[in-house]
Amino acid sequence: MARKFHVIVIGAGSTGSATAHDLALRGFDVTVIERGEIASGTTGRNHCLLHSGGRYAVTDHEGAVECIDENLTLRHIMRDGLELNDGLFVAVDESDLEFKNTFLEGCAQCGIPARDIPVKRALEIEPYLNPKILAAVQVPDGVFDPYRFCLSFLATAKKNGATVLPYHEVTALRMNGNAVDGVRVKDHRTGREREIGADLVVNATGPWAGKIAAMANVDVPVIPTAGVMVSINKRLNQMVVNRLNKPHDGDIVVPQRLTSIIGTTSWKVDDMDAIPIPKEHVDKMIAFGEKMIPALRHNAIRGVMAVARPLIGKKSADEREVSRTFAGFDHAHDGVENFVTISGGKTTTARGMAEKISDIVCAKLGVVAPCRTREVVLESYRNYYNN
Repeated sequence: MARKFHVIVIGAGSTGSATAHDLALRGFDVTVIERGEIASGTTGRNHCLLHSGGRYAVTDHEGAVECIDENLTLRHIMRDGLELNDGLFVAVDESDLEFKNTFLEGCAQCGIPARDIPVKRALEIEPYLNPKILAAVQVPDGVFDPYRFCLSFLATAKKNGATVLPYHEVTALRMNGNAVDGVRVKDHRTGREREIGADLVVNATGPWAGKIAAMANVDVPVIPTAGVMVSINKRLNQMVVNRLNKPHDGDIVVPQRLTSIIGTTSWKVDDMDAIPIPKEHVDKMIAFGEKMIPALRHNAIRGVMAVARPLIGKKSADEREVSRTFAGFDHAHDGVENFVTISGGKTTTARGMAEKISDIVCAKLGVVAPCRTREVVLESYRNYYNN
């Protein structure tokens, strides 16, 4: 690299953290700006599911292939932060049972390892399962801790020279003609405002991507879509338990430490920072979840949460039909230089999203530096505070 370009990454969720790691590894001077704590947005309030892609194998092949590819990569590079406990898709009625062959075919087409296991074996593995289930299919799902997930990427980025600024909110993009050449930020701990210059700015703010893009008078096709999740105050399943059918409300229970998280509903929202939690959504989670694990009904609710997810698609699209894939946007096509956005996807696909947008950054700045994040093993999340 002839000179070390400075790139600002807005957002320290999974995508921003992975992007900072990728760019730092390629030799860029990187500054990460996050308005709250690390992983305090969508990443910190998701299902914590390391996707096998099984949930999308029938309805969204592209998203499913991305998930299994990144699942296998993360197993190699993130050796201190994943619970590789696998998952089960279970049939609780005849409709689910009829779906089984379609599901298995979809998994095969997407390269997702999936095997039909005897019901007796499934009940031995997961004794809290509904004893009346009709079938079970095992897939390589897993679980992560969102905070540690992000810290692993950021610890490695910091080791390679990146700077991370939590509690700094971007209040404006600094413009130089038709180009972005920095940001104005407010430090919420001190109240101080200042400008930080950059050769290029990456918008990695998930469902808030539209808000940041609007600062440059450009638009991104991000649909903020909310979902309610219910955390039960007992870990009732060791593996991820999914309903053996197309994605629907209350069709998955993810074990997280000593809890079980039921999810999720789905509806479009306008205000990502003030999402109401309808009581009927909570009731629906329990009602649907107990069809797979009856004991969910009889254990205390530890917490209820809602968060907006960034889906890529037309505003008029049905939120359940929008692909879970991701997209990178070079806003030069909108007449604004040195400004790019990455959004969509899942936490599981954060590394792949980072590779895509980092390739765009390199192309824009004339830098030849291959992606190395598939091979480089990440630092332990514990080292974030040591680097």
